Amino acid sequence: MSDSVKFLLDEREMPKTWYNINADLPEPLQPVLHPATKQPVTPDDLAVIFPRAVIEQEMSQERDIEIPGPVRDVYRQWRPSPLYRARRLERALDTPARIYYKYEGVSPAGSHKPNSAIPQAFYNKQEGVKRITTETGAGQWGSSLALAGALFGIEIEIYMVKVSYEQKPYRRALMETFGARCIASPSDLTESGRAILAERPDSRGSLGIAISEAVEMAAKRDDTCYALGSVLNHVLLHQTVIGLEAMKQLEMAGDYPDMVIGCTGGGSNFAGIAFPFLGEQLRGGRAVRCIAVEPSACPTLTKGRFAYDFGDTAHLTPLVKMYTLGSGFMPPGFHAGGLRYHGMAPQISHLAALGYIEPRSYNQLECFAAGIQFAKAEGIVPAPEANHAVRAAIQEAERCRESGTAKTILFNLSGHGHFDMQAYTDYMAGKLKDLVYDESEVAMALAGLPSVN
Repeated sequence: MSDSVKFLLDEREMPKTWYNINADLPEPLQPVLHPATKQPVTPDDLAVIFPRAVIEQEMSQERDIEIPGPVRDVYRQWRPSPLYRARRLERALDTPARIYYKYEGVSPAGSHKPNSAIPQAFYNKQEGVKRITTETGAGQWGSSLALAGALFGIEIEIYMVKVSYEQKPYRRALMETFGARCIASPSDLTESGRAILAERPDSRGSLGIAISEAVEMAAKRDDTCYALGSVLNHVLLHQTVIGLEAMKQLEMAGDYPDMVIGCTGGGSNFAGIAFPFLGEQLRGGRAVRCIAVEPSACPTLTKGRFAYDFGDTAHLTPLVKMYTLGSGFMPPGFHAGGLRYHGMAPQISHLAALGYIEPRSYNQLECFAAGIQFAKAEGIVPAPEANHAVRAAIQEAERCRESGTAKTILFNLSGHGHFDMQAYTDYMAGKLKDLVYDESEVAMALAGLPSVN
């Protein structure tokens, strides 16, 4: 086994295809339904807001889907990303576990999100789209699509959840530096935003509301499409470059994971690291534990219901079968803004329901403590979202110490926290609290789930 700290692939070893887990599912996904007819959506239904190439990927059952040359050319700026062996953290924990992390913070936007933003912008450009609308929580996705818009010459309009808009001014500044327009959501620019503000003038927003605003604006103009940063099949597909690279790098290390860990909000970075390994298992290969970690204040997988629901608050999107807290649920304003979503990716929800994924939730204080522990050992300050994966990896390593077993742990360090230092400052000053979601609000939101026969 290698004694290296980092494992690097040459640009020529970057994956040439994305991996589509739909090809290996033991049972097919439930169909996406049209909200009016409750019948399976057609490509024409989705063409109102998505380019055709994206729709084809969303519905594809092919295992390997080619990454276009122009997309790979952009990827080369930061891909393949490094895989690290966390040797100093292992020593600090006095654990026999071998801990590896795939570091996606090396991208220009500082996270995994450009892995999907670049291809989505490319496909839109190919089809003559002039303008893309989107939502963003913590700003990682918004920053990434803003970058992609600059590279491909597309106007980008971003609806940023208001609580994050206020918490993370530098993330907003990064989007604007790349040339995007960033708007606090809910806003008075859309019917859905105005409806929320009429009911709750002090609303701090949610990803569901921001999605509604972005979808509404995309549907109004023929030259505009919508792009989503998580949840949908094509987004998870694009992120699998992470796990595909990690498989090659672990082969270099002479190792293979016993468990793969990622944080989950909508599910993209978790799928990116876990799906290639899970696909290997589904095809008869070695079994891995896939641990999906979410915030206790927005516990979609651990406390939600597996049911058809809307992806947005204003009910403009199709219905998907997923774990959900109800599209009307308003999560508390904790700092991991990228994980404040009421639903979960249908593919992840499906696999969790079948028992292939282990959901877990943590409070924000223990996650920040884990992030600081990691930073002191490894020299990288994780984003608040990534801290959830760090917390789970440390906990599993501690269990290895207690049991005396040498397990191999792989987790996705999905982004750095350089734009989140106010959150760390507040944590170290004792200003952060563990926030609790309103169970009665979840009950009301779940009571309003659409009726699907």
